[in-house]
Amino acid sequence: MQGLMQDVPLTITHLFDRAEKYHGHKEIITATPQGVERTTYGQWARRTRQLAGVLDTLGISADGRVATFAWNTARHLELYFAAPCTGRVLHTLNIRLFPEQLTYIVNHADDEVIFIDNSLMGLLTPLLPTFERLKHLVIMDDSGAGLPDQGALGVDVQVHDYEALLAAEEPIDFPEITDERRAASMCYTSGTTGNPKGVVYTHRSTFLHTMGAMMVDSLGARESDVILPVVPMFHANAWGLAHAAVATGATLVMPGPDLSGPAVAKLIVDERVTVAAGVPTIWMAVLPELKGKDTSSLRSIPCGGSAVPKSLSEGYREQLGLPILQAWGMTETSPIASVCHLDADQTQLSIDEQAELRTQVGRISFGVEARVVDPETLEPQPWDGESSGELQCRGNWIAADYYDDPRSSESFTADGWLKTGDVAAVDERGRIRLVDRTKDLIKSGGEWISSVELENEIMAHPDVAEAAVIGVTHPKWGEAAVACVVKAPGAEVTEASILEFLDGKVAKWQLPKSVVWIDEVPKTSVGKFSKKDLRSEFGDVLMNQ
Repeated sequence: MQGLMQDVPLTITHLFDRAEKYHGHKEIITATPQGVERTTYGQWARRTRQLAGVLDTLGISADGRVATFAWNTARHLELYFAAPCTGRVLHTLNIRLFPEQLTYIVNHADDEVIFIDNSLMGLLTPLLPTFERLKHLVIMDDSGAGLPDQGALGVDVQVHDYEALLAAEEPIDFPEITDERRAASMCYTSGTTGNPKGVVYTHRSTFLHTMGAMMVDSLGARESDVILPVVPMFHANAWGLAHAAVATGATLVMPGPDLSGPAVAKLIVDERVTVAAGVPTIWMAVLPELKGKDTSSLRSIPCGGSAVPKSLSEGYREQLGLPILQAWGMTETSPIASVCHLDADQTQLSIDEQAELRTQVGRISFGVEARVVDPETLEPQPWDGESSGELQCRGNWIAADYYDDPRSSESFTADGWLKTGDVAAVDERGRIRLVDRTKDLIKSGGEWISSVELENEIMAHPDVAEAAVIGVTHPKWGEAAVACVVKAPGAEVTEASILEFLDGKVAKWQLPKSVVWIDEVPKTSVGKFSKKDLRSEFGDVLMNQ
């Protein structure tokens, strides 16, 4: 027997329609070098419909890729909806990728147009001759510098002014999108090894992920929120917060180009932000800037991208009364896959016990399935909190393949699960503790060492600002741990004091065989520790031991 319910396509247009119909009075706030700019959802919706007309006028093909190279702004949000709501594909370019990776991505995706903030032209201009099929470059003048001289660009690409294009258009109705599995947007992985891989999101997957971000046990986005997505819009859909804010009518605060600690802290205080989301390095810089300020509006500080040190989360709890909310996901998971809310009975535990639980990434999100298996045999590992294996996922907003990429078989199992590359242990309640990345685990004398766990312990040292642990070749043990440590400003700390601090916190054989001092932990384009750079620099540091 079949049910008798309506079957309406799940499309991004529905999110837009709700904001336009019900929340036209709500604000979108953008921080710019010239000051804070304010608009409403009603004004934004009109401009988005004008932009849809611009895409038609430029002759962008029916499923053409519309690339963006931009900060988090109201203009970028217009592009987030104009492209998919006209059946085209939004392609957010990561402004922090290496030049050769950007060239690969633009050509691989077949981008027809790039919308770019003028302040970022210096990064893209040298690459324009390498873009094989680009037809249009649309400048969003965020710096007041105006359009560059087209002749000086040295390429046969039409250059346009964003505001001039919009001014020449009347708002148009979006075409009806009947296929919810039509591509809506695409985002490439950060490409830590080899070329980045393209993930293509559908209208359906984005719609369902938006609902996921609105659930209370997830990020719980709601109309009463004032949401500050510090996480870039070019990285994994701004963790779904841009879509969820529009769907619920939440006030949006866009940070623009200044992501410094003082700038982000000022927005939180001045705009009475309730939800602020970013990577750990952002929150390390923001915490001291919030001291003594009124942060009573904050209800949630989602943090992901890399492991959240317990000391950082506890620093926020002690100063603001609000610990960091650790979440986990990937470009391939849209990205929300788990969020670390404590269970009801766990809120009665001691402060130390709660802090320890918050080092987990929590239970897998509703709508997503997870398993921890032996990566070779796919044998399920016991959910005992100790046994570890590769974390694999599947669900309606999880990628099933990469765009036009022969490496897909490396990342997906024969039975349809995504290989995340994360090593994890799961407890009896299904709460996940990430042990490490598969490529960052250290095998010393036949025993496995988690670099993540060592890093968390080292970063709890009061004189340590950051620490990354890598495995390097050791003449006796095959491989051993080396701690790459950034001293806190003005601190005097020694290798002996680090090892003494770790004594009793980890097993003797897990202790780093060396501590090296660095000025900064190198980061990937999305703010994760770039350990391959550290391994390259310090790979032979133990060879004489």
